Amino acid sequence: MPVIELRGVVRRYASAGDALEVLRGASLALEPGECVALVAPSGAGKSTLLHIAGLLERADRGEVLIGGQACSKLSDVRRTALRRRAIGFVYQFHHLLPEFSALENVVVPQMIDGVSRNAAAKRATELLSEVGLAERLTHRPARLSGGEQQRVAIVRAMANRPKVLLADEPTGNLDSENSAAVLSLMKDLNRRLGQTILMITHDSDAASYADRIVRMRDGCIV
Repeated sequence: MPVIELRGVVRRYASAGDALEVLRGASLALEPGECVALVAPSGAGKSTLLHIAGLLERADRGEVLIGGQACSKLSDVRRTALRRRAIGFVYQFHHLLPEFSALENVVVPQMIDGVSRNAAAKRATELLSEVGLAERLTHRPARLSGGEQQRVAIVRAMANRPKVLLADEPTGNLDSENSAAVLSLMKDLNRRLGQTILMITHDSDAASYADRIVRMRDGCIV
């Protein structure tokens, strides 16, 4: 059973009185443990597809299934609960909480999910140490390099053990050295932990880290 599946997804936006169709029946399935790169130029609809896959937006037509569960008719409350439990997000910009330390940034989403503070801090410490940040636990984002901040963001996304990690241009704001380090980390998580990953990118070098590359054209997966 696919971890996440999109079936015939259509998404339209109002534009100057007309309907702009961004997704036109897009379909995609990710099997457990896959690392998939979705490659498309800017404006092709790839971020919209990711938002729908991550239950941040609703499709106008079509279906999204998470672990076989159809999501189109779920209430907003149930969609939020499923998203928090099953999906991790990594963006081009790390979006860390600036007033919190690296450790606290990873603790907070676990506590929101009902984990005790001590248990959340233990897991956060273990995960941050695994990605080479054991000496940076108490550092706030402003004292971390861009690559270190993105590593914290990836760990934060992994903290609640999501079924799938959705990464939207995760290296788009990094130099080549930090980009390679972040991509290597994501690939290691995929191979060592079996983490399913969907990475949105327009960068062929980033896409080369994936097991499978799919492309978008005119709002469809080709």
